[in-house]
Amino acid sequence: MEAHRRDFFKVAGAVGALAAAGTWRGRAAAAAPAPAGKTARGLARGLTLLTIRRGDGDRLGVKTDKGVLDVKEAATLLGLPAPPTMDDLLQTEDGPALNALVEAALKSGNGKLFQKEEAIDHGPVVSRPEKIICVGLNYRKHAQEVKMPIPKQPVLFNKFNTALNRHNGTVKLPTDIAKKFDYEVELVIVMGKQARNVSEADALSHVAGYCTGNDFTARDLQLETGGQWMLGKTPDQFAPLGPYLVTADQIDPDNLKIECRVNGETRQSSNTNDLIFKTRQIISYISRAITLRPGDIIFTGTPEGVIQGKPEAERVWLKPGDKIACSLERLGELRFSLV
Repeated sequence: MEAHRRDFFKVAGAVGALAAAGTWRGRAAAAAPAPAGKTARGLARGLTLLTIRRGDGDRLGVKTDKGVLDVKEAATLLGLPAPPTMDDLLQTEDGPALNALVEAALKSGNGKLFQKEEAIDHGPVVSRPEKIICVGLNYRKHAQEVKMPIPKQPVLFNKFNTALNRHNGTVKLPTDIAKKFDYEVELVIVMGKQARNVSEADALSHVAGYCTGNDFTARDLQLETGGQWMLGKTPDQFAPLGPYLVTADQIDPDNLKIECRVNGETRQSSNTNDLIFKTRQIISYISRAITLRPGDIIFTGTPEGVIQGKPEAERVWLKPGDKIACSLERLGELRFSLV
């Protein structure tokens, strides 16, 4: 207890000194002053975010050069407000508070605020989206490999929250109802502001950040009902996401290298510049009919190289024991195993 008190006063003193010197900006200074009685709102900037899984619940984490910052613990120690989870951050648009806390923690000089990433368990990057919307056939070479015409408008389907999965997680294959399991690495958009009928020019200003995802699929379930894909796309655990959410201000989403590996073998290797409908077009198109809210997730489509795109005699479907690794440039590598 005494050691904890010493740590607290040491950090509090460091933060106070920074404030007195005018080198630390608190929450009110991190954004334009809010009207009386209201809290400043906005998107977090310049951060790489993750979810820390702990026995008492998932917490928001920030990856830094000093290690991973547990936001809830740091907020308590520094006496500063901050959103405790990723969903709280997104749905309350509490970016200025988070940026102020991270700045204070980095300047505090207290290494105990940070932990090594290999010592933490990751949770789903986002766990309470109102909507998970997916875009099919959105890479030119992928449409060609599965011998389908280039869409004239985005092809939309959905997943549900029960499909959400995490970095270093597992997918339990429902082998009692399906056999043809396939990977689909994808760029994932995470919304940060409400978007209703937004223009393409304004669309990306509503994005909180981007993630690596996998639109895991049971092809036999997907195709058994003809044009309706949902059943093969949204079984439990079929939406791995992570390891990070990188804030939107740092990323050009339409020019990122994208890859998927199975048991170490590269199966997909492309670039998001092959997207038929760019990210701003996808957001604008969806928002014409559906209100997108903070925390909503959009899977943007997969490039060529999926098992379904091979000649039928060469299709070797995924099976228990396989290990999948997906990566997008600057967004990190998502890994999960099949059981």
